[in-house]
Amino acid sequence: MIRTAVLLAAGALTVIATPAQAGKTFDAVKAKGFVQCGISTGIPGFSIIDSKGEASGLDVDLCKAIAITMFNDASKIKLTPLSTQQRFTALQSGEIDVLTRNTTQTLTRDTTLGLMGVGVNFYDSQGVMVKKDLGVKSAKELNGATICVQPGTTTELNLTDWFRSNKLEFKPVVIDKFDEVIRTFASGRCDALTTDKSGLASVRTTMEKPDEYEILPENFSKEPLGPMVRQGDEQWFNVIRWTLNAMIEAEEYGITSGNVDEMTKSPNPNIQRILGTSPGMGKNLGVDEKWAYNIIKTLGNYGQSFARNVGTDSALKLERGLNNTWHNGGILYAMPVR
Repeated sequence: MIRTAVLLAAGALTVIATPAQAGKTFDAVKAKGFVQCGISTGIPGFSIIDSKGEASGLDVDLCKAIAITMFNDASKIKLTPLSTQQRFTALQSGEIDVLTRNTTQTLTRDTTLGLMGVGVNFYDSQGVMVKKDLGVKSAKELNGATICVQPGTTTELNLTDWFRSNKLEFKPVVIDKFDEVIRTFASGRCDALTTDKSGLASVRTTMEKPDEYEILPENFSKEPLGPMVRQGDEQWFNVIRWTLNAMIEAEEYGITSGNVDEMTKSPNPNIQRILGTSPGMGKNLGVDEKWAYNIIKTLGNYGQSFARNVGTDSALKLERGLNNTWHNGGILYAMPVR
């Protein structure tokens, strides 16, 4: 953990910083030479492994970015697909180093599991999808409907709360594995499928006839999704936190994979700190001074990752919405790398 003493004297600011001290997970990751990330069992746009064994998605990019921070090598990762029931146990037990799986940050999860949310890499909301031939245009028309849902999720609780608050009834069809949930819904055993709206958009692209499905307008909840780590390991927490922030702040300053080399010549002191031309940030984290430069050069900034995986350059074609940067009408806002 970094300890910094700030002394004010004669109008001058003096900063005395002790070297970063690695924590248990940081040391273990360095020793084994790779980062073990927990991902979903398959959500296109977020984490999916194709027939060739190639992994892609917003959450996979975050895992690669962490590996770049630690080793300057995006290939130094191992991915562990986890169901909603398995994910927290895998992190608690040390089977994985970080949970990059799309996971909602909540107070309960931060205070009862021995885990901690690190930040948000996707702002979402829960919704419901139906077949158009069901003939409904609102979730309020689903009284008595059967709804496919995964157990052990905020989704299950939110669904119950929303229907109760609207004095409606529903029949849950609870299935653990997400691919089985999708098959059950597609077969007609459920009238509707509920999960985060980004997940619903992802599922729709995998259907045989995507145009036959509709996501209803209601938002059941707020779903700030992001990585989680074990509590009590501040150095590892900082590595994950600032890896995510660097990708977001790079977009805020217009730094991309295409112009990052030119941007190293920028006189802007904030850009100099992000890209390591003004040293110190890497040392504070216990990593290479070029850690953020290496991430951006290899993967791009957050906006490039978004476009590639879930946005305009993907099959999902999701709009940026809340996930746009704050000066472009969204709520994405990076803590400053300084």
